[in-house]
Amino acid sequence: MDIVRPYSFDKWLFAVTLILLTIGLVMVFSASGVASDLIYNQPFYFLAQQALGAVGGLAVILVLLSIRKPFYEQSLFVLGLLAGTFGLLVLCFLMPSVARTNRWISLAGIRFQPSELAKISLVLFLAWYLDRRKDKIQEPRVILVPAVVIALFALLIMKEPDFGTALFVFLLGLLLLFLGGVRPKYFLYLGVFSLPVFVYYIFAASYRLERILAFLSPDKSPQSINFQIQQSKLALGAGGLIGASLGESVQKLFLPYPHTDFIFAILGEEMGFFGTLVTLAFFVILIWRGIVISLKAPNAFSQLAAAGLTFLIGIQALLNISVVLGLGPVKGVPLPFLSFGRSSLVCNLIVIGLLLHISQRRETQRTQA
Repeated sequence: MDIVRPYSFDKWLFAVTLILLTIGLVMVFSASGVASDLIYNQPFYFLAQQALGAVGGLAVILVLLSIRKPFYEQSLFVLGLLAGTFGLLVLCFLMPSVARTNRWISLAGIRFQPSELAKISLVLFLAWYLDRRKDKIQEPRVILVPAVVIALFALLIMKEPDFGTALFVFLLGLLLLFLGGVRPKYFLYLGVFSLPVFVYYIFAASYRLERILAFLSPDKSPQSINFQIQQSKLALGAGGLIGASLGESVQKLFLPYPHTDFIFAILGEEMGFFGTLVTLAFFVILIWRGIVISLKAPNAFSQLAAAGLTFLIGIQALLNISVVLGLGPVKGVPLPFLSFGRSSLVCNLIVIGLLLHISQRRETQRTQA
């Protein structure tokens, strides 16, 4: 059993989330002001959209903290969320394409990206399933169910197409299976079946192969396949130790998607090496508090869920920053709380809300009358 102690949530996690959120809002405006003015004739357009997502996400956190019961552990909620997310991913293919992709659902002028919700629903489902099958987790037929769910989610997202997110979802699922106690030999089997699929999708689109070639040969074709990485490195290098100051970035005029995938490069140019280190420190604190919450969680489900939710944010941050630094091929994975994107921001704040809810629960035992 466990009890909920209201307002005993992890204050460090909440504070660092607010700090990262503030940094994100400032950097989104700085990186997108020029483009926003040119496209929408409104310099605050992207900032307003991001602020709207921030308000909505914070409202969800407050609601989650006000609920005493861990509803997210209930079978009906977990399976309902999983089925609903699957339905939304399928519905994407019935929606009009946006930039030749089917990643969004548009309703009443609001666009939402279900793949962001898929990350949360997958973590909760795997935590729920592994907790209930922990005594039989080494049986092949028991492993088959989560493997199929992970594969279906990854395939649907890859078909949108969103290769980076699909690969991230697949790896996140494997990480949860590992934390749940699945034997290493099963990962070998999963790799044998999944690797050909990922390789096929890499060669199915020339731009994916070009991104890998650009990573392997960073000094070739700086004006084509390596353009993004080169401009990103120029931005980071131009920032020096203390940066050019807020709003003074030059590379945001040349770097594609400066307010989304490459916002960390603009932060480095404007805030310098010191600013990037401080931002990285905040992410480290966030991951540290998430791990602490997982270790102190009152039951196996909460421990697995908290660990999965923490790594959901931590691995995304690592992947994004590695791309900006030229340490990995371009994947299109956003930087949590900083990159522009309402769907990503709201879902990341939901993740924080769930972690905060778990942090205010304490284990107790029945007392005999």
